[in-house]
Amino acid sequence: MIEWHQALLLAIVQGLTEFLPISSSAHLVFSSQLLGWPDQGLAFDVAVHVGTLLAVVTFYRTDIQHMGHAWVESLRCGASNEDSQLVWYLAFASLPIGLAGVFGSGFIESEFRNLPTIATANLLFGLLLGAADRNVNRRSTVVPLTLAIVVVIGLAQTLALIPGVSRSGVTITAALLLGLDRQAAARFSFLLSIPVITGAGGLLIWKLSASGVSVDWPQLGMAALVSAVTAYACIALFIRLLDTIGLMPFVYYRVILAGLLYFIWLM
Repeated sequence: MIEWHQALLLAIVQGLTEFLPISSSAHLVFSSQLLGWPDQGLAFDVAVHVGTLLAVVTFYRTDIQHMGHAWVESLRCGASNEDSQLVWYLAFASLPIGLAGVFGSGFIESEFRNLPTIATANLLFGLLLGAADRNVNRRSTVVPLTLAIVVVIGLAQTLALIPGVSRSGVTITAALLLGLDRQAAARFSFLLSIPVITGAGGLLIWKLSASGVSVDWPQLGMAALVSAVTAYACIALFIRLLDTIGLMPFVYYRVILAGLLYFIWLM
């Protein structure tokens, strides 16, 4: 069981890093290793997942309403538009990580959740993000979202099961390399997080109910609320500044973070 001040800091860290392309797992491990804190536990993971899910659903609530209405109408009348098509795209892109999570998450958790792996993944995929961002500046045309692009983004998302890769980072990278602009890549990545976080949160809740561990509900409520508020602010600021600052500041940050993780590991 972690203390309240530890839960507060970790909830802020989770909210800040869930949607930025900088790997939330790397920061949680870094915080625990650097400060010598115990593992936050399964119940805490459920709480902050609920918080970040609430944040992204609230931020895109208007888009989600339009998509849901258009999808229902397409089923009823057979008339398809961009919003109803996007619902299917999100479903197709979520399938690979859903299957990989069910059949491979245990192996990945046991074999890859260590400092050298997290540091290396953080560094390599950070540099790849930088290459994708530079590619945007050299392009003269923007490619629209297609089923083929969606499938590739969905396959790339499975790499996020490796700690240190960053789910938002790898999906934005894939989208940029395939021709989308920064805003379209970020929007699809964040909308794609909704089914992914929902599935991951459901799996965590099932494991928690089977574990029979005691739960500090006030602490978990605080963690969910803090992660939700922090994540919402983070999404809003990221979208607003994305075209102005690009993604290179996050690349530099990931390189520095990887160096710190290597240092901790060697020490």
